[in-house]
Amino acid sequence: MPEPTPSLPPVLTFMRLLWLVDHGLQRASKRMRADLGITGPQRLAIRVIGRAPDISAGALAATLHVDPSTVTGILARLETAGLVTRRIDETDRRRASIRLTPAGRRVDTRLTGTVEAAVQGVLDASAPRERRAAERLLSRLALALAEPPRRRGQAARPLPSLTRRPRP
Repeated sequence: MPEPTPSLPPVLTFMRLLWLVDHGLQRASKRMRADLGITGPQRLAIRVIGRAPDISAGALAATLHVDPSTVTGILARLETAGLVTRRIDETDRRRASIRLTPAGRRVDTRLTGTVEAAVQGVLDASAPRERRAAERLLSRLALALAEPPRRRGQAARPLPSLTRRPRP
């Protein structure tokens, strides 16, 4: 017989749910890799590239809110799989633009068996007001986690916007 879950204060209950979501994302990403040949983060990169053809790696990293080195690894695996191509900018050889290949475009349209499908199902079953409240709450939490802890008496730094558009 399982042990009863202890009564937790709201902050711990919320954190427990966040960890549950995080673990669910990891499990779903592993399933996607086995079933579709790509992980959740790779799929998200494909979806963004599909909506912003010729995006740079830096702009993709900014859009996904990840370190550029993380995007470099994702793009290398997608390029090896034949899902994206990189084209060197003729005016600035240090810069490359990224596009989906025909195979990448097929992956961009598939929805079944993805993290996105699960998220879309929950969003579809939620009222617009609920979605907006969840987005605001998650945005504030993401910003709070990005802010380093302050020492007493130290002024707060302005928080970056999560909705800021990357420069083209």
